[in-house]
Amino acid sequence: MQNTELTKRQESRAASSTTTAFLAGPALMAGYGVVRLTGQALGDYGPGLWWSLAHLLFLAGVLAFVPVFLGLRLPAGVRGGRRAAVRVAAGAGLLGTAAVAVQASTDLAAGFLAADEQAMSDLFDKVQDVPGVMPVVYTAVPALFWIGLLALVSLLALFRRDEVPGWSPLLVTAGIVLMAMSLDLLAAGALCIGAALFPVRRGLRV
Repeated sequence: MQNTELTKRQESRAASSTTTAFLAGPALMAGYGVVRLTGQALGDYGPGLWWSLAHLLFLAGVLAFVPVFLGLRLPAGVRGGRRAAVRVAAGAGLLGTAAVAVQASTDLAAGFLAADEQAMSDLFDKVQDVPGVMPVVYTAVPALFWIGLLALVSLLALFRRDEVPGWSPLLVTAGIVLMAMSLDLLAAGALCIGAALFPVRRGLRV
């Protein structure tokens, strides 16, 4: 009996942590957008405090999506090919998460190592000139984060209509489009994604 109660408490804590990540991820990304704009407004967005703080928030926000993808990869009541499709979407999102996390870490390291914006630009050029770095860290693989997230929410909206509203994929799409248009719109895009994930966290079943 004690083991059963302990297991239930552990599962409850894990579920609570996962549902918190549904809001923490978008909130941290929005924070990145706000800090970035603040640094730019102050004319001090290069190596230094604003750059480091912004990218720390971004890295934390990206990593917060790991429990989101893991928590949604095996939705209750979804079986067979449908469950396989959900797992593929979650797997793609996790792969993209790893790539974006490396990108954010690289940006952080460049900010710490460079003395000024030109030195930081030179460091980025050296890193990006390494064969394979651009597609793996900056373009193709990082895109899987957004593709996986959109695919996952879309599939759940289709398979779990009782828990994921049809407008959630639309908000995710809007958020991605806003971010793709301009990093200045990153905070707005992150808020769209947060609003899209809010009802999903309430109906989380793992």
